[in-house]
This record gives sequence, structure tokens and C-alpha cells, in this order.
Amino acid sequence: MRAITYARSGDPSVLELGERPVAEPGDAEVRVRVVVSGVNPTDWKSRTGSYGGGPEEATVPNHDGAGVIDAVGAGVDGLSVGDRVWITLAGDGRPASGTAQEFTVVPAGRVFPLPANADFELGASTGIPAITAHRALTVGDGGATRLRPGALSGRTILVAGGAGAVGNAAIQLARWAGATVISTVSRESKATLATAAGAHHVVEYTKADAADAIRGIAPDGVDLVVEVAAGANAELDLAVLRPRGTISIYANDGGAPFELDVRRNMGLNTRYQFVLLYTVGWDRITAAAEDINHAIEDEAYRVGEQAGLPLHRYQLEDTAAAHAAVENNAVGKVLITVAAT
Repeated sequence: MRAITYARSGDPSVLELGERPVAEPGDAEVRVRVVVSGVNPTDWKSRTGSYGGGPEEATVPNHDGAGVIDAVGAGVDGLSVGDRVWITLAGDGRPASGTAQEFTVVPAGRVFPLPANADFELGASTGIPAITAHRALTVGDGGATRLRPGALSGRTILVAGGAGAVGNAAIQLARWAGATVISTVSRESKATLATAAGAHHVVEYTKADAADAIRGIAPDGVDLVVEVAAGANAELDLAVLRPRGTISIYANDGGAPFELDVRRNMGLNTRYQFVLLYTVGWDRITAAAEDINHAIEDEAYRVGEQAGLPLHRYQLEDTAAAHAAVENNAVGKVLITVAAT
């Protein structure tokens, strides 16, 4: 089969197209014929060695994907050959199992049914962004731990960076769950995307009156912030957070130092929750996947320009260019077509 691998850390040029044998699934594993592979920032950061160390063996990149189950190992329940599925964290601890290849073998717990009304591009776009957003939305003090229509009714959610993949997912899921959604963006073109995703209000955080604009919408403060740039947005977040509000941090884009103002945070009784899927626990990931699938079935979770997340499509042999696009902050979702449907 055709597969992309890298044997050393580096820029996108270390990614090479070659042939690998098709592996057989073991106990509690399934083999998936990959149709579309999704690229996330964690994929290129792993490739560059940003998390420390280099690959100890040839590594297939990309954690997210969608396709069709091709073979099932012993002890697998609820999944069958021919099922359409989406995958997440495919390569976590399994260097040979990334989705940038024609077939991948993964533990059955990393595979979820793809709803009948969803195509493979939606499936490949779902995993890490949507589950991260789900976790960020369900950690508020006294708030919902699962998402469904009405679960966030009466809550006001601020989504920083609403034009990004996680921000887009957070907007869609929060709106589906009944929240009032405010999003911050850097410029007007991104405001259009956040609005398409479903944000009720969009504020340009680069403007001096951003905090006043948010307070004008939520005079008592926002209940929860989904934060992509913890350091850069620390002051704004505290200026608009209500007492006992929550700030969910899943990234620190821009790399600005993140410093806590102890007195102000104590006064607000602020709750901070850091979010990283690698250690969040598979029970939470599975619960999130169930909720996200319900949102997809309700046609409340979508991708594409009409949903505020433009798609950038590449072929498997162009995986290096796909990684470069994500590394260079392409606005939207980068997908790799691996096989014809």
C-alpha cells in the first residue's frame, strides 16, 4: 500500500511517499481503508520534534481520518467490516498507525461510526478539533458535562479565535447546545467565518474597546472562555469573565508568556482548565464522540465555507504541502484525499 512516512524530525521535506505492507488487526483492533486524512497542528509539531525527541522508527503522520472498516480483530464488538467510520489519535503511541496511508490498524476504541448524513471529509475533520472543543465546553463550574440541545441554555460562551478549527467546532457545538456564543477574531474576513459557524456576536479582539463590546453583550460577564492564545488574551479574558467563570485553555498561539494575576483571579474565583486530548482519558473522548455524532445527525456540526471552515484539499503524494499549509496557519481545514470513495 502507499503510505507517507518520516524517519527523522524536520520540515515537511522529511515526509516521503513509499510502500508499506498492509498489517493485520490484532485483538481489539480494526483495519480501516482510509479515504480522507485530516491534518492538525499537533501533526506537524510532532514531525518537527517540538514535543521532544525524534522518531525511533518510520512514522506515519496524522491522527485524524475517515474511511471504511476493512478487517476486524478478535474481541471487537459494535464494529463490522464495511462500516463507515471516523478515527482520532490514530498514531498516539503507535507510529505505524497514522492516517496518511491507504490502510491503518488502530484499537477499536479510537474508531467511531460516521453518521449516514456525513461524508468522509466531515469525518476526517472531526476528531481532535471537535473533541477538544467538547472538552473545553464541558468543564465549567456547575455546567454541563455532556452536550445536547439545551445543555448550555442560559450560558454565554466566549470562543477566542472563532475562525480556527477548534474555535469553529466550539461555536457550532455551543450553539447546538443552546448557549449564547460570542467569538473574537483578528479581522473582518475571519468575522465572516465565525458568523457562518453560528456565533451570535463577533468582536475583533485587536480593537481597544473589545472588552467593552463583550461586556455590552454580556453585562454580567461570560460564563466560559474557550481559549486558543492564553498569554495574549489573559487580560481580555479576566476583563469579561463573570465571578466563578471558567477559562478552558487548549493552546497558547503566539507564545506570549502566560502569567496569572493572583488577586484578580481570587476575586473572580476563576477556574482554569487546560485541555490536551492525549491525557484526557478515553472515557471522556468516547462520550464526546457520541455527543458530536448526535450534533452531526442534527446537521448542527458541519464543515466547508458555508459552515465557516473552508476546506483545503491535497492528494496523498502532496502531504508535505498539506503539512506546510497547516504550519503556515492556513485558515480552514486541511484534508488529504487518500483514496476514491
